[in-house]
Amino acid sequence: MFSEKKSGPSQVLARNIIGKDTSFVGDIKSEGDFRIDGNVKGTIKTKGRVVIGREGSVDGNIECTNADVEGKFSGNLMVDQLLSLKSTANISGEVVLDKLSVEPGATFNASCSMKGSVKALKNEQPKAEKTA
Repeated sequence: MFSEKKSGPSQVLARNIIGKDTSFVGDIKSEGDFRIDGNVKGTIKTKGRVVIGREGSVDGNIECTNADVEGKFSGNLMVDQLLSLKSTANISGEVVLDKLSVEPGATFNASCSMKGSVKALKNEQPKAEKTA
């Protein structure tokens, strides 16, 4: 009468918060999202979103899928998809990303490489045009 449904492992991603007046030194690896309102010195690797709050700061490396920055970041930032800089953001270092959104007022002093901007050129010879 009733059948049992077997489902795979649930895909609930954790939300991690480093609160205001909190300092963290070291490396963090997670599958979930991060919100940073305190200070972090080290590396953050996640498949989720990283949010650096207005009073948050990160000095180190971040590898993530998406990032929203309102506070300060210094170091290497690798974003697989979208980096969104709010008007209070202050970024310095090296940035590699797919898409970039910058609000007026943001400070962006970084070298930036966009992954999706380079298009492959076809190895075709131009055809000779006929003239009259």
